[in-house]
Amino acid sequence: MASRKLTARTVRGLTQTSRPGTIQAHSRVHLLSVRPYSAKTSNSHQAWKRPSTAILAAAATLVVVYGATQLNRVEAEAPPGDSSELTFEKTKKRKGASKEEIRDLISSQHLQVKRSWENPGVYAWGSNTGKVAAPDSNETYIKTPRRIPYFDDVLLRDLKLDRTFGAAVLENGDLVQWGKAYSEDVVQPTITLKGKDLKSIVISRDRIIGLSKNGTVYSVPVSRSDQESGLKQSESSWVPFSSRMADISYRKLTPKGLGTLETVTAISGGLEHVLLLTNSGRVFSAASGSEDFPSRGQLGVPGVTWLTRPEGPYDQPHELTTLRGFEIQKLASGDTHSLVLDKEGRVFAFGDNSNGQLGLDYNSESPYVDSPSLLPITKYYQGTNQQSKVTGISAGGQNSFFSVEATRILGRSEDPAEVRTLGRISADTWACGRGIQGTLGNGRWTHIQNGLTKIPALSGLFEYDEKKNKVIPIRLAQMSVGSTHVSAVMDNVTYLDASEKSSENDTNWGADVVWWGGNEYYQLGTGKRNNVNTPQYIRPLDMASEIEAGRKEEHRFHLTPQHTVNVKGRKVKMEQRVECGRNVTAVYSAV
Repeated sequence: MASRKLTARTVRGLTQTSRPGTIQAHSRVHLLSVRPYSAKTSNSHQAWKRPSTAILAAAATLVVVYGATQLNRVEAEAPPGDSSELTFEKTKKRKGASKEEIRDLISSQHLQVKRSWENPGVYAWGSNTGKVAAPDSNETYIKTPRRIPYFDDVLLRDLKLDRTFGAAVLENGDLVQWGKAYSEDVVQPTITLKGKDLKSIVISRDRIIGLSKNGTVYSVPVSRSDQESGLKQSESSWVPFSSRMADISYRKLTPKGLGTLETVTAISGGLEHVLLLTNSGRVFSAASGSEDFPSRGQLGVPGVTWLTRPEGPYDQPHELTTLRGFEIQKLASGDTHSLVLDKEGRVFAFGDNSNGQLGLDYNSESPYVDSPSLLPITKYYQGTNQQSKVTGISAGGQNSFFSVEATRILGRSEDPAEVRTLGRISADTWACGRGIQGTLGNGRWTHIQNGLTKIPALSGLFEYDEKKNKVIPIRLAQMSVGSTHVSAVMDNVTYLDASEKSSENDTNWGADVVWWGGNEYYQLGTGKRNNVNTPQYIRPLDMASEIEAGRKEEHRFHLTPQHTVNVKGRKVKMEQRVECGRNVTAVYSAV
């Protein structure tokens, strides 16, 4: 066999750890089967201190681990003309620089984590016709991430974005709104619903549904004029035996027949409907808009229409009685369809299936499914000697996504002693629905995908965990689905413990984040307008800091996971989250 030349490029998926002379393989951009932001990102790794046998051993290990998991762009082949010895980047260390300055210089990821802690806030991009991405700008598009000044040094509990309005929950639980659909005259974000201790929100076409920490569900009109002119409820006052009128108009969505200690713990919603999950695993659905009543089966209650609805408020919650006996744990909603996941990993889908978004066979004569239907996930693993279980669901627009853990089991004629991978878990991501804009993420442009299709770049990935001293699957930590675009945050090994006591080479790094799908409004953050059908990376949010650090090459954005840090003089457990809305995207600092 001809000898192979080994260069730094050959093992670029390996990165130096805090201990000199050791190598750690964790989820970097180049380990996924997608291309980095640009070819220049191959220079983004920290400089290696010296060649060693550890490098060669780790490289050989990765050939086995990643070669079997479709990581076909690690590029083990050396470029023609390369020398037989390892090549190194020039040192980025500057004489006389402090330990922290050296860390900033040698690692873009360390600098990104540091800036996210020092300057919490909201970065937004995409369509700005409704003055959502940049409230104080008249630009039609915000092509790359830009901070919204109102949220500088502000931590949020939740954030949701539409092309014409934005809504956020402050750290104290108050609701903030902005955008043209809220008010043509008020430019800056404004606090509207106060004192309800909201923990999460979802948005419909014209209303905001908020869930408080005590389980109360509020429905608030988006429009400021509707808030001011609508019927206002009487609220209890801090003065004993007295009450006052609410500052704005809102409605309460209260499920009937809740148990003594039963309460709503999670919500999910589309353009016209909202799903409510209780702590006993029951699911309720309700109309969430003021103009359009759900009519495509997304409520999950057979036969319920505007004309056949029961007496009472039009937005009263209805229990999905067909799901009794299944302990539901997670909810997901697209524009006009719904998904629920029970504790056993079973998925039920209902609503609009005109684009195959339910994962069920499309029927032109009956495009809607008005009763929860079980998805046959296991059929996609038949003959693979793997046992599948759905662990996560996500939905948005006309698409659905499923995170599946597949465990290697023994085949009928297999000898346990000969199956080395017995019990190994592989984390896969599947998609269905509308793919003509690349939203499926599978590298194809498909009008209707009515069966599940695997996303290769987010499936079968592994990394070496140095703390656990073993190879582990790379799962998804978070997925946010907009109307036509998607973001996925990888649950790769992260490190946030660099301190003054550790060496100058000990740097922090966060989680890998990728985007794909429709990009007509620059909502992917690449600075370009072309749609993308495979996961891609974007540049760091704070490019000014990158330039200040003297970096000429391009690096990728890393998301900072949850960590307890000192923010403006107080200790806070915070993280960065991604929100893909309707033609708008944001990254925000969350508690």
